[in-house]
Amino acid sequence: MVNYKPSIKEIAVSFSNGNFELAFPYLSENITWNIIGENVLTGKTDVIANCQQTAAYFKSVQTNFITDHIIVADNKVVVSGTAEFIKDGRRVNFISACDVYEFNGNHELEKISSYCISDKK
Repeated sequence: MVNYKPSIKEIAVSFSNGNFELAFPYLSENITWNIIGENVLTGKTDVIANCQQTAAYFKSVQTNFITDHIIVADNKVVVSGTAEFIKDGRRVNFISACDVYEFNGNHELEKISSYCISDKK
């Protein structure tokens, strides 16, 4: 049996689109996730806990993710796009986002910087 290992691009895009579990095996123990202007999470345990909380929210609403750009260079991946959240037929939030992912030499996600701008309309 051949073990499939997703590319750093696949890991990053999945994470940006709320499919966090694909990334879990590839998180560094010392990962840092800086959600700019909101929170800094340090360590695999804290990052996974935040992902699980976010995933629970995603299940409570209809989510529409659109990926606009993906840039891969060396050990970095940049993903930009939008996320629309709908509940009971009404838009409850719309976010423009850009995530910068940095991987180490062991194919582990070491650092995430997330820039999220909520549409105030």
